[in-house]
Amino acid sequence: MKAWLAHENGRDLIGVVPPGWTVEVYAGEGTELPSDPATVEFWNAPFLATGEVVALAEGMPALRVVQLNSAGADAWVGRLAGTVTLCDARGVHDSSTAEWAAAAALAHFRNFPAFARAQAEARWAFTPTDELAGKRVLIVGAGSIGSALAARLAPFDVEITLVARSARDGVEPVERLPALLPDADVAVLLVPLTSHTRGLVDAKFLAALPDGALLVNAARGPVVDTAALLAECASGRLNAALDVTDPEPLPAGHQLWTLPNVFITPHVAGSVAGLHRRAFGLVGDQLRRYAAGEPLINVVTGDY
Repeated sequence: MKAWLAHENGRDLIGVVPPGWTVEVYAGEGTELPSDPATVEFWNAPFLATGEVVALAEGMPALRVVQLNSAGADAWVGRLAGTVTLCDARGVHDSSTAEWAAAAALAHFRNFPAFARAQAEARWAFTPTDELAGKRVLIVGAGSIGSALAARLAPFDVEITLVARSARDGVEPVERLPALLPDADVAVLLVPLTSHTRGLVDAKFLAALPDGALLVNAARGPVVDTAALLAECASGRLNAALDVTDPEPLPAGHQLWTLPNVFITPHVAGSVAGLHRRAFGLVGDQLRRYAAGEPLINVVTGDY
């Protein structure tokens, strides 16, 4: 029985390997296959894998589990045989992505990007700034990351509204967005990319936000209509903080790079020092569960 891990560090972090199992490392595109993929039964796929890496699964008849290191499973949904169980990394990225979203909002209101540009020019650009305190924050996506963000923002004296596919205690349904958007100073996107969320943030969504609002995208680029966002930000009416874009990577000549009210990071919200410890802790737990015939956790059903 054979398992592939996504990184060499995983060998030391997965814990006890079940008896009879061989563990190898396949780091993804651009690296050599460690052995015949047709004999792999448990695959911890490379982080944010797409394209030819995902296509490998078509030639893996023994494959029974794909365990992702990402919270999003959009690159894999519909690409695996019915005999394969797909599991995401729910919980692994809660703290890191919530930190990024909170930091992006704080940086925007305290004008850090502008001050960084002034520092690069050795210019003492004193000016008062706005503040996060008192702002109305709409978190679109009330999963584990959305809940982690709400907990981190609460001490900043903000008003938080959570939105999910369906209503539950303390969470508004997505159908309420048209009524909620006009009252949002900040709209944070933390939804998975599915057939329902692709293009969710379109011209109508953006037009419903009040003048000066901040859109924070820590979800997936295609959740947002890039042309519509560009139009709103180029006019100066809205602001954006983006960890993901569509297309991604964002081409060097794209206008979003040049707008002073748009802050962009290269899909790094989940890429932190503690990622491997948390991710491979989950991988090891899942491998032992599978080997023992126990139910797996974080199983993707439908789109996510």
